[in-house]
Amino acid sequence: MEPVDEQSEAEAIAAHGRDCREALGELYEFLDGELTVERKETIRGHLDGCYDCLGTFDFEAELRAVISSHCRKDQVPDDLRRRIAEALGVTDA
Repeated sequence: MEPVDEQSEAEAIAAHGRDCREALGELYEFLDGELTVERKETIRGHLDGCYDCLGTFDFEAELRAVISSHCRKDQVPDDLRRRIAEALGVTDA
């Protein structure tokens, strides 16, 4: 049987891994502002102490900002809009 301190360390590592998976699993909802205040605070608390996850979040946020800034200049062709609407089953009123 492992000594208590080694077992506690193993449990802490496992818990941290779960926290990382949960935080990264909600990455896009976090960035889109779709989480409850409680979940957002929980994830923000994890990011404050986990530089690996923080780096991933920062990269994704920056990537979204770059894509958004470049895509604002482009106009979506009417034919593409129509095909997307048809694929989604959206009809004009």
